[in-house]
Amino acid sequence: MAEEQKGFRLSRRLLLGAAVFGGAVLWGGTTVARLARGPSGPKNTGRIADIDGIALPLKPIASPPAFEPSLPWLAKGGDINDASGLSRTPVYGVVEVSEEEHIVRALAFARATGLKVSLAAIRHSMGGHAFDDNALVLDLRKFNKVTVDAVAKTMTLQPGACWHDIQNMLHPRFAVKAMQSTDIFSVGGSLSVNAHGMDHQAGSVAGSIRSMRVMLADGAVTTCSPADNSELFRHVVGGYGLFGVVLEATLDIVDNAVYRTSREIIKSDDFPKFFAEVLEPNMDIGLFYGHLSTAPGNFLEDMIVYRYDKVAEQPPADQPALGEPDGVGLKRVIMNMAKWGSAFQELKWFTEKTLEPKFESCTVPRTSALAEGEACLVTRNNPMHDSVPYLFNDLMGETDILHEYFIPRAAYVEFIAEAREILRNQDLPVLNASVRIVHKEDVALTYAPEPAYSLVLYINQPADADGNTRMRALTRALIDVTIKHGGRFFLPYQLHYTAKELLASYPELPAFLAAKRHYDPTELFSSTFYRAIKALSGTA
Repeated sequence: MAEEQKGFRLSRRLLLGAAVFGGAVLWGGTTVARLARGPSGPKNTGRIADIDGIALPLKPIASPPAFEPSLPWLAKGGDINDASGLSRTPVYGVVEVSEEEHIVRALAFARATGLKVSLAAIRHSMGGHAFDDNALVLDLRKFNKVTVDAVAKTMTLQPGACWHDIQNMLHPRFAVKAMQSTDIFSVGGSLSVNAHGMDHQAGSVAGSIRSMRVMLADGAVTTCSPADNSELFRHVVGGYGLFGVVLEATLDIVDNAVYRTSREIIKSDDFPKFFAEVLEPNMDIGLFYGHLSTAPGNFLEDMIVYRYDKVAEQPPADQPALGEPDGVGLKRVIMNMAKWGSAFQELKWFTEKTLEPKFESCTVPRTSALAEGEACLVTRNNPMHDSVPYLFNDLMGETDILHEYFIPRAAYVEFIAEAREILRNQDLPVLNASVRIVHKEDVALTYAPEPAYSLVLYINQPADADGNTRMRALTRALIDVTIKHGGRFFLPYQLHYTAKELLASYPELPAFLAAKRHYDPTELFSSTFYRAIKALSGTA
C-alpha cells in the first residue's frame, strides 16, 4: 500500500511537472507568436483631446451638405486616424484622388459648401496633420505617377508616390537624392515636413527640388521653385499641407553608387569630433547613420556609426532587383521584448552590436565584392530601401511614438547628457535612439536655422489616458531642455507642447500664419494641427 501511495505521489509530481513545463512551452510559444505577428489592422485607440488645455474636438456640422456625386468617394463620413492610433477624428468624407480633375472638383465643392480641406496620404505624422474634424479629406495615395528624365537626372512625380515604389523604378541605374531613412512615406508627406535622412551631404528634401506645380485654395495653379515664386516655395515645403495641393514636383536624382559598408562603436560624447574629422571632410562617404545604445548599462553612451564609403559610381550590370528586409519576425520579437525591461533592452543592444554584423549580406554580386577584398558592398538604393515592417505589430493596447529634437552642433554633448537623465528617470521604454545631420534650412517654418544634429527617439507608451499623460510630461521635459540649448523640436509629432514652448522654438510662427492667411484667406486648407498651432499662437 505504501509503495502504491509513493508511486501515486511520484506520478502526480511528474504530471504536475509536465503540466508546468508544457504550460511554459505553450505560453512561450503563444507569446512569441503574438510578439512576432504583424498588424491585423490599423490601431484606432482614441484621441488626445486637447493641446495645452485647449479643447481640439469640434461639434459636428449641423446640416452637412449632400455628397457631390461626381467625386470618387472613398468614405462618406466616418473616422480617420494616423500611425499613432491616437488621433481618431470624425471627418465629413474622404475623396480618393487619382487625377488632377478630382482635386479641381473637390476644392470647388468645398469652397461652395464651406467645408475645410485636408491633405492625406500615408499619415505617419502623429498630431492630426492630415485631417480635421468635419473636413473633406483628399486621399492622394493613388495620385502617384512618376516619370524619369535620365538626361537631366530628375524625376517628376505626383505627391502620392511612395519612396519604396520610386526606388524600385529608379533601380539599378539611379537612386533618390534625399528622403527619410525609411521608405514608407509619400513624396507629398516628405515635402510637407521637409524631411531629411541618411545622406548627410544632401541634406533635406528641399535641397533636391527643382520646381513644383501647386494648386492654391482658389483653384489657380502656379509654379514655384527656390528661384521663382520663392516665397510660396518656402511655405509649401515644410508647410504641412496648409498652402495648397502639390500637383507634381520635379526632384533631382543621383547615380546608384556602390558603397562599402562598415561600422564602428564610439562614445556618444566623441561624435561631434568624429563627424568633424572623419565624416564631414570625406566626400566619398555617401550615407551615414548613428545609432545610440538604449541598453541601461550604457544608455545613450555608446554609438554604432554605420557608414557607406563609395567605391564605384555605378553598380555592375548583373545587379539584382531590390529585396525586401529579411528576418522580420525575429526583429519584431526583439523590438517588442525590449518593452519588457532592462534585460531585454540589453539583449536588443547585444543583437545590434554583435549579432547583426554576422548576418548581413552583400547585395552587390560576389565577383564585385571579391574585387574589394571581401568587403560587403551595397548600392545606394539598398540601405534606403527599408520599409521597417518589424516596427509594426499587433499589440493593440500600446503604440510607439516618434520624437525628434534639433540641437546646434556646439551644444550636442551637454544636451545629450541632460536628455539622458530625463529619459532614465521615467518609465516609458525607449526603443531606438539615433543621431542625424541637419543643414541650415531656408524654409518659412524651419527646424534648423543653423547647422544642427538631431536626436531621433522611438518611445513606447500605453494607448490610454495614463500613457498619454506620461508621454506628454516626457515630451515637454525634452522640449524644455532642447530650447535651453538653443534647439528646436520637430512638429510632425504629437500635440504635447505648450504655447510657450511652441513660440520659443518657432518664433517665426506668427509670420508663417500671416502668410497662410495671405495665400489662403478663407483658410480652406486646415487640419487639427493647424487649429492647434493657431490657438497656441493667440491668433485663433
